[in-house]
Amino acid sequence: MDAPKAGYAFEYLIETLNDSSHKKFFDVSKLGTKYDVLPYSIRVLLEAAVRNCDGFFMKKEDVMNILDWKTKQSNVEVPFFPARVLLQDFTGIPAMVDFAAMREAVKTLGGDPEKVHPACPTDLTVDHSLQIDFSKCAIQNAPNPGGGDLQKAGKLSPLKVQPKKLPCRGQTTCRGSCDSGELGRNSGTFSSQIENTPILCPFHLQPVPEPETVLKNQEVEFGRNRERLQFFKWSSRVFKNVAVIPPGTGMAHQINLEYLSRVVFEEKDLLFPDSVVGTDSHITMVNGLGILGWGVGGIETEAVMLGLPVSLTLPEVVGCELTGSSNPFVTSIDVVLGITKHLRQVGVAGKFVEFFGSGVSQLSIVDRTTIANMCPEYGAILSFFPVDNVTLKHLEHTGFSKAKLESMETYLKAVKLFRNDQNSSGEPEYSQVIQINLNSIVPSVSGPKRPQDRVAVTDMKSDFQACLNEKVGFKGFQIAAEKQKDIVSIHYEGSEYKLSHGSVVIAAVISCTNNCNPSVMLAAGLLAKKAVEAGLRVKPYIRTSLSPGSGMVTHYLSSSGVLPYLSKLGFEIVGYGCSTCVGNTAPLSDAVLNAVKQGDLVTCGILSGNKNFEGRLCDCVRANYLASPPLVVAYAIAGTVNIDFQTEPLGTDPTGKNIYLHDIWPSQEEVHRVEEEHVILSMFKALKDKIEMGNKRWNSLEAPDSVLFPWDLKSTYIRCPSFFDKLTKEPIALQAIENAHVLLYLGDSVTTDHISPAGSIARNSAAAKYLTNRGLTPREFNSYGARRGNDAVMTRGTFANIKLFNKFIGKPAPKTIHFPSGQTLDVFEAAELYQKEGIPLIILAGKKYGSGNSRDWAAKGPYLLGVKAVLAESYEKIHKDHLIGIGIAPLQFLPGENADSLGLSGRETFSLTFPEELSPGITLNIQTSTGKVFSVIASFEDDVEITLYKHGGLLNFVARKFS
Repeated sequence: MDAPKAGYAFEYLIETLNDSSHKKFFDVSKLGTKYDVLPYSIRVLLEAAVRNCDGFFMKKEDVMNILDWKTKQSNVEVPFFPARVLLQDFTGIPAMVDFAAMREAVKTLGGDPEKVHPACPTDLTVDHSLQIDFSKCAIQNAPNPGGGDLQKAGKLSPLKVQPKKLPCRGQTTCRGSCDSGELGRNSGTFSSQIENTPILCPFHLQPVPEPETVLKNQEVEFGRNRERLQFFKWSSRVFKNVAVIPPGTGMAHQINLEYLSRVVFEEKDLLFPDSVVGTDSHITMVNGLGILGWGVGGIETEAVMLGLPVSLTLPEVVGCELTGSSNPFVTSIDVVLGITKHLRQVGVAGKFVEFFGSGVSQLSIVDRTTIANMCPEYGAILSFFPVDNVTLKHLEHTGFSKAKLESMETYLKAVKLFRNDQNSSGEPEYSQVIQINLNSIVPSVSGPKRPQDRVAVTDMKSDFQACLNEKVGFKGFQIAAEKQKDIVSIHYEGSEYKLSHGSVVIAAVISCTNNCNPSVMLAAGLLAKKAVEAGLRVKPYIRTSLSPGSGMVTHYLSSSGVLPYLSKLGFEIVGYGCSTCVGNTAPLSDAVLNAVKQGDLVTCGILSGNKNFEGRLCDCVRANYLASPPLVVAYAIAGTVNIDFQTEPLGTDPTGKNIYLHDIWPSQEEVHRVEEEHVILSMFKALKDKIEMGNKRWNSLEAPDSVLFPWDLKSTYIRCPSFFDKLTKEPIALQAIENAHVLLYLGDSVTTDHISPAGSIARNSAAAKYLTNRGLTPREFNSYGARRGNDAVMTRGTFANIKLFNKFIGKPAPKTIHFPSGQTLDVFEAAELYQKEGIPLIILAGKKYGSGNSRDWAAKGPYLLGVKAVLAESYEKIHKDHLIGIGIAPLQFLPGENADSLGLSGRETFSLTFPEELSPGITLNIQTSTGKVFSVIASFEDDVEITLYKHGGLLNFVARKFS
């Protein structure tokens, strides 16, 4: 398709990057002083508007509105052309099927189908929807520390396949045998293998074959989805701009962050900021890298692929100023959750959030992307961190070349998109500024009985004393005052130790839930290293354990050199999966159990999990605290929670010198450095290798490479849709809607969930009948999501929601009346009869028709049912845009009017004629078979929408452009 000449109105802004470079860019900073005070995120919107200004989809007026953001925010709609699109498999399949069908249509019209390609780079990840068919219990209750055979893993389900033994393959660096269960203590580095390629032996840190569960799940996935995978592979071969991330690689948001992000695009020697929209709510993670992006519906992403912009209300931007320095004992998780909590309390729903201030530089990229990823928690559209030196350092570790980084930095500084703490021109102006002093975020633990009872570490000693005094309840233990200082001596492994109230007897480092952040696990390892070097030890009677959430955690703990120090303190790897936090801890020694019973002691367990109910870890351990991994290690060394870390030492070194927690606590800078050097670098290298090499099944998967996709007429997953069946080379004059019947008479707040097919396919539904007639059993129906590439299934699933309330029926049911015959039928069956009779259809509805999530089939489905128009009191704007984009007229009752006030029953027929020249918001007259005439508004907002409607929708418009 010959695209309109973009940027024609602003060619005077094009500059060369430097004297020796051939790279060009639009220097939007030349637009004047208004630009200098724009938030960075709005500057990205403005650059995209300038670069894509074609006078049609993007007008000069739109550019000026964005430049005048300060006065126009929240008041105007603006178009946005993202640099790229990210699709996951379920939402990607209908978009790619439409492109394949468009090639057929273009050929039919006499055009060249090889010209049909997405208008922007499109990445599609296949791994987003894994269905688990086989599972196996994780290794639990491994001896701690020392010998014993590895416990046998549970049986595979549903097949009773015994797991293979995990040999170490005879590597000389492994000091043990996987059969012996001896815990290896080798700290040397090893090949950078992450997660599944291959998985590491958790006890000897050597590569081992992939577990049978992984292999079997992949085998079933490939079998179940072979058609879909073959279609994706064909798409990646024939369409320019389409890249398919092979199965077995990772989920959409992870791949987007770790591999696909460009930060600065370079296209035909033109530089511009990276930006992305996609069909995954976690798209917002990339804003932590200075990449503007957010999640949208499938139809919006398809529109961008077809060359149209996303429309959004010019947003308010809340500036979040981070000041001060973090408390020395605060972890990254404390900071992330503290900032998230503050944003939720302030109220930033529906707005952009942008971070600035001296405290931003203290946040690592992992911290930033985690905060950005938590937008749904506080309601913001996105949380933007402009590119700075921290970003560049991170990109260097992810494999960006020095030349690329230099070019990127030069460009971003030229267009004033590079943030630094010494900003000579001042900070941008924001809609609102909130301040968060990082020093106000304090380290805390949760307990002693419930996870919601937070206790600041500085208050731990006094709080525990209060718990001893309080009556038995959510926090209290009601220990008599004269017994609170009782001490019981125990003999353990030839030495004498003393237990008292508050003594730690269980300490478990677990990298599950929010503690999967590498920085907190590394902090625990670095603290252990410093503790060992200072001569500190953990008392041997304390049941310590280390349970990483994945082989990746083991990998970076080992490659950074801290694993031996954790082992020295007793934190040996016991396996992967839930262990201590679900009560699967090894039993305490008899000496400890007897002492607890003898003294009626309130002893403690401390772990980095997410649940700590009383008695959960062990019925004799009454106080249980949740803490960050480094604090677990610290309390284990101290041996008690009845300690004030600020004034009391953890222990003494060999010379008798007191060692305090602040002496061994690693700084955030130290943790971030190790994280970048030992985690990020190896992760990105492994991921890049995995994507570029693919896997055996994907590489050997046969797929066609023909210009047109060879549709399999027997397929129930992928079918050529009928959107283009009546396509003509030139658009025909708008056809009148004559004697249309009402397919459905609906009330207020009909959501896209009521309209669009979703979930499992009911056995008595029209879609089920279709699949049964093709020889499938109910077990083979799968879901509507899996069959989104088959328009026959999806059309039958439209309005099939059992909660749909059709006033013709009078109760919730996916039924309607076929008025010519008087039959009550499934909605699809009635629509099918109407189409056979050549009768057009409309839908009557109340207020907020199409509210809820954006769903492409909420518009496509009604179109294929034969719906020509929807007449409603009001619309959800996004859904109204979708109706226009598919070729359905959005009609609106005049203010104050509705079907009831006009005396409409819905059983009459409706006729409507369009004028030759439509204009936005034009009033049209409808005549019914009862002789009633009333006026409605044609709810088109601009010339672009009218143009698309005249072409019969977006797909037809683009197909004609290719022809």
